[in-house]
Amino acid sequence: MKRAPIALLAGAALALLSSAGQTADAPLARSEALADLRARGPEREVIYFVLPDRFANGDPSNDRGGYGGDRLSSGFDPADKGFYHGGDLKGLTQKLDYIQGLGVTAIWVGPIFRNKPVQGPTGQESAGYHGYWITDFTHVDPHFGSDVDFGRFVAAAHARGMKVYMDIIVNHTADVIHYADAAGKAPAYRSLADYPYSTRGDVGGSAINAGFAGDRDQTLANWSKLTDPAFAYRPVVPEGEAHEKVPAWLNDPIYYHNRGDTDWLGESAQYGDFVGLDDLATEHPRVVEGMIDIYGAWIDRFAIDGFRIDTARHVNPAFWRQFIPAMQARAHARGIPNFHIFGEVATGAYDPALLASWTRDAGFPAVLDFGLMYAVVNALSAGHGEAELARMPLDDTLYAGGAQAANQLPTFLGNHDAGRIGMLLEKANPGISREELLLRVRLAHAMLLTLRGVPTIYSGDEQGFVGTGGDKDSRQDMFPSRVAEFNAQASLGTDRTTADANFDTAHPLYRLIGELARIRRGTPALQSGPTLVRGAEQEHPGLLALSRFDPGDGHEVVLAFNTSTKPIEGRIAVEPKSMQFRQLAGQGCATRSIAAGSLDVRLAGLGFAICEATP
Repeated sequence: MKRAPIALLAGAALALLSSAGQTADAPLARSEALADLRARGPEREVIYFVLPDRFANGDPSNDRGGYGGDRLSSGFDPADKGFYHGGDLKGLTQKLDYIQGLGVTAIWVGPIFRNKPVQGPTGQESAGYHGYWITDFTHVDPHFGSDVDFGRFVAAAHARGMKVYMDIIVNHTADVIHYADAAGKAPAYRSLADYPYSTRGDVGGSAINAGFAGDRDQTLANWSKLTDPAFAYRPVVPEGEAHEKVPAWLNDPIYYHNRGDTDWLGESAQYGDFVGLDDLATEHPRVVEGMIDIYGAWIDRFAIDGFRIDTARHVNPAFWRQFIPAMQARAHARGIPNFHIFGEVATGAYDPALLASWTRDAGFPAVLDFGLMYAVVNALSAGHGEAELARMPLDDTLYAGGAQAANQLPTFLGNHDAGRIGMLLEKANPGISREELLLRVRLAHAMLLTLRGVPTIYSGDEQGFVGTGGDKDSRQDMFPSRVAEFNAQASLGTDRTTADANFDTAHPLYRLIGELARIRRGTPALQSGPTLVRGAEQEHPGLLALSRFDPGDGHEVVLAFNTSTKPIEGRIAVEPKSMQFRQLAGQGCATRSIAAGSLDVRLAGLGFAICEATP
C-alpha cells in the first residue's frame, strides 16, 4: 500500500513548525485567557471528549487521507460504522463556539496520530478512524489533517481559555507483526513460565532476567542478551511493512512481547497482544526512553495541557513510574504547571480499590473514574439503591493523596467503549418510556456535574444520542451521518436523528449541561470541596442527599437527588449555621432552614435541587 505524503516531515520544516508554535503562544502569553488557563488546577475543568472523525468535516479533501484505491486502501467509507467518515481537525476548530457554549473548559481529543488505515481478517476489516492503531507516533494522521492543523486547533482553543488534552498510547502499535507458528489463527498466550525470555530464542536457551533487575544499567545489560525475538512465537513482518512504523526503532520485533493474544487475566493482561495489536515490551529501557522522547516532543511542539493514557492497566507499573514524572517535568519546562495526566484503568464494575491501586503502585496522578459511572448507572437502575454513591467519600481515601486527590479524577457517564449513558440506562430499566429515559439522563448529568471529580462529557450525549451498545455502536456522527443503523436510532429530546447535523444549542440536554457547567465553574465547593453524605437509600430508589463545602470559607452547598419516579418530601441534615439557602439549579429546596441543622426538600420524581447556603 502506498503511503500518503506527510507534511512537515523533518529538519527545517519541523523547526519552522516549532517556531510557529512559539510565536503563536507569545501574544497569548499576555492574554488573560492563557494566564487563567495555565493557573487552573485540573479540578476546575469541565472536559469534552471527542473522536475527530465523528465530529465535524472541515476539509473533505482529506477524507481519504491521501490514499488511493478503494475503502480497503483508504479506510474511508462514511456508510460503514467501522470506517472513516471524514471528520477532521479543521472541523473541530470550526466548532469551538459550540463546544465552549456547553460550558466546557478542556477538550480531550481522541488519538490523532497516523494509523494503519485498515486491518483485520478478510471480510472483517475495519479502519483506524478511532486512532488507536498507530504506525507513526510523530505526526497527525492525514485523514484528520496536518501537524499545522493541530497546532492551529490548540492555539484557537488556548485563545479561548480552553485546554487541550491528547489521547496517547504506549501499550501497543498497529497490528503489523504476525506469528509464523500460529498457523493463521488467533495465537493463544504463551506464558513467561512456559516460554521464558531466552538467549537462544527458544525454551531451550538460557533464561534471562529481562526487566526485573534493579538499576537501569543492569536492566539494560540483561535485555542486551536477548537477540532473538522468537522466545515464545516467531514474529514475522509482512513484506512491504518492514519500515511502516515511526520512529524507526519501533520496527524491530525485539521490542515487543510476541507472546500471543491476551486473555485479559493475570500475567497476559500486561504481556499479551491487545486483540492482535503489537504489544510493546514496556519493561525494556529502550522502549521507556523512546516513549518519553515521542510524547515529550508533542508537549514541546504544541504546549498541550494533558494526556489521557489509553490501556494504562495493560502496561507494567514500573514504566509509568518513569514516564509520568518525565512528562510532568517536560510540561513544567514548557511553562505548563498543571499538566493533567489520567490513565484508563477500565473496570467491569464499581471497584475503587483497583482504580486507586494505579495511583499508588504506578504513580498516576489520576485515573478515569469508572467507579462513578457504575455508581450512577446503578443508582438510576430499576430496583436499586444508592449504596455505591453513598460509599464514595469513604472509598476516595484509598487514592494516593486521599479524598482531595479524588477531585482530580475525570468522571463520566459513558464513553466510546462502554457505550452512552442513554443506552446504559435504557438497558438497566427494561420497558422504560423515552420521556422517563430523558429524565434519568438529565438526573445522571446533574450528578456528574455536581459530585466530586472532573466531569467529562462524551460528544453527542448533549444532543440526546443513545446508541445500542459500546465500541462502534456508540460512535455516532455529529455531522450528517450516512450510516443507516445510526440514522434509524431515535435521539432523546429532539425529533432529529443522526442523519441531520446535531449542533443544536437549544437542545434540552445541551442547555442543562451548559447551565450546570457554569454553576460548577462559579462554585468552588463543587470543584474541590469535601463531601459529606447526608442520607441515601441503600436498597431502593429514593432520596440521595450530600453536602459539599467551600474550600475557602466552608459554607455549604446541598445536593439533593430523587432516584425514584415518585415525588419525595424529605428533611436533610445541614450545618447548624446554614440557615438560609438559594437555589442554584433544579427545584425543590426550601429557602430557609426550619430549624438549626435541618432543611426541607420537595423533589419531583427523578428531580434534583442544588442549594447554596447564604449569609
